Amino acid sequence: MAEVVTMPKLSDTMEEGVIANWCKKEGEQVEEGDILAEIETDKATMDYEAPCDGVILKLAADPGSKLAVGVPIAVIGEKGESFDDKLLEVGASSAQAPAQEGKSSESTEPQKTPVKSDVIQASQGIQTTTSGSGRVKASPLAKKMAADKGIDLGQIQGSGPGGRIVQKDLESVSGSASFSGAKVRAGEDQVIANSMMRQTIAKRLHAAKNDAPHFYLTRSCDMSSLMAWRKKLNAPCEKDPSIPKVSVNDLIMLVCAKALAKHRNVNASWQGESIIEYGDVHMAMAVALPTGLITPVIRHCDQISAREIAVQSRELATRAKSGGLKPEEYQGGTFTVSNLGMLGIKNFTAIINPPQAAILAVGATAKVPWVSDKGELVVAERMEMTMSCDHRVIDGAQGAYFLDSVVSFIEDPVLML
Repeated sequence: MAEVVTMPKLSDTMEEGVIANWCKKEGEQVEEGDILAEIETDKATMDYEAPCDGVILKLAADPGSKLAVGVPIAVIGEKGESFDDKLLEVGASSAQAPAQEGKSSESTEPQKTPVKSDVIQASQGIQTTTSGSGRVKASPLAKKMAADKGIDLGQIQGSGPGGRIVQKDLESVSGSASFSGAKVRAGEDQVIANSMMRQTIAKRLHAAKNDAPHFYLTRSCDMSSLMAWRKKLNAPCEKDPSIPKVSVNDLIMLVCAKALAKHRNVNASWQGESIIEYGDVHMAMAVALPTGLITPVIRHCDQISAREIAVQSRELATRAKSGGLKPEEYQGGTFTVSNLGMLGIKNFTAIINPPQAAILAVGATAKVPWVSDKGELVVAERMEMTMSCDHRVIDGAQGAYFLDSVVSFIEDPVLML
């Protein structure tokens, strides 16, 4: 019996998705687990696997179509099997309501994003397939970068598994030399369609800023002890390159995790009628992508070592940039660290990542003139950090006590023991 495949819910906040690319054709045999399509969600572009065995009887949406969760996208059944077109209408009208707000209720056509010649669609432009069919294999992020930079993926040698093109293969490539499509001339405006990720970031952060009353607490801390600790941790890496180095950000996340375990009222979220104080510390770290921002999560961060945090943070960041994160790897964070220090930013404020109650914005470590406890002017390594707090959950003094623990642990890491 024919089975209708609907737009899946691939993240906890996903309401609609874009069919970035069909990896199979109508009439083609598929097995459960085969990659059926690449779907652009509010978090990333992800491979979607066929839910059953059979032949693709119908692909109900074109590449670039934006559809609400639950809307039929394909039909899979036995070869030569006929099916009632009404199957494609089941649940479509109700599932599309969020995506077609304000449109006529009689319409059951899947909502599609209009394509204009002067708009670069993130979900179109470069198509990929498996090497067996002669098409290019590339990660979703690589395809997005190629489309943005005007790069012909057919001319790129992939360094990923099975020759797959990944982000690093495109970072040093100039699009103008390898793409024969439209170019942007000097002085010419360029209109770029917002990706699902960018649209969701705008919607969620606008809501977060309006719904959660933010207030900000800033502290400066002496980084000399933490930097000395990091130097000792990384000493073995000089002799054995296979040992992962520990970054300043890794240590900041460990420090915050230890402080959160002590201050559970900060490791919390607003739930309307109640406040949840989480028993586990799941640290989210902000990772910048060409299409937006994603926050992979290191779970039970207060219970693992700095080295293990380094291992997990590198792996998660690498897969985030190649579009390879699983939904469970970027959901469920209880606190977020956003670090722009490596880009030379001295201090900044960040918007809280709901439903979390706080986010820590970390600036650069720099040598600055400082008056010591003895009243002497010295050159000190210091760092500024600003915590954004949801005042519905955290009061000023509670946030201040938490930051005091963070500063204490940074200035004397032995206190974490």
